[in-house]
Amino acid sequence: MKVLIGCEESQIVCVAFRERGHEAYSCDIQDCSGGHPEWHLKMDIMDAIDLMKWDLIGLHPPCTKIALSGNRHYAPGKPRNKERVGAVEWTINLWKYACKNAQFVYMENPIGAMNKDKRLPRPQLIHPFYFGDPVPKKTCLWLYNLPPLFYAISDNLFLEKTIVEPEYVIYNSSKNKSGKSKYSVFWKLGKGHGVERSKTFPGIAKAMAEQWG
Repeated sequence: MKVLIGCEESQIVCVAFRERGHEAYSCDIQDCSGGHPEWHLKMDIMDAIDLMKWDLIGLHPPCTKIALSGNRHYAPGKPRNKERVGAVEWTINLWKYACKNAQFVYMENPIGAMNKDKRLPRPQLIHPFYFGDPVPKKTCLWLYNLPPLFYAISDNLFLEKTIVEPEYVIYNSSKNKSGKSKYSVFWKLGKGHGVERSKTFPGIAKAMAEQWG
């Protein structure tokens, strides 16, 4: 297949499809960090969609303004809510344009402002630890002509489960009766690491390429 992975500078999903024999390209307005500039289209995603007839388009739109983690800045009533509204409209228009131009489309984003938007299909909810990476991070997959990802990989007609235990950091907290609370080790990256935190996990990318490829 000819595969376009939009808004992906990391090339994690692009490389996964390449390893399965597909002609896959990443696309972003930034240079790629995945080590294969020959597979990277440095341009606007809308222009990349127009380049050729793609069989499958994957979308990983920026989530800063539309994810729940940004509510303190972008939620209704907050000073920057108009930016969220604009980001949602841009993302939904991108989804619609991709669906008009490819037989198969998926869009990936954390839970956020688009979850209950009636202009999108109901998303599949997954975590990276479903696919072998021990991180809890609730993630949405909106799908067009694609089946939901299942939590196993196919190998010589045998099914190998990929679900692993998620890893947490336990800390003292007065907010819970137990005096303890927890957070994902993933969030230890903290502020200033938005690019790292937005990258697709390898297990999910592998499942996409194996099941949808």
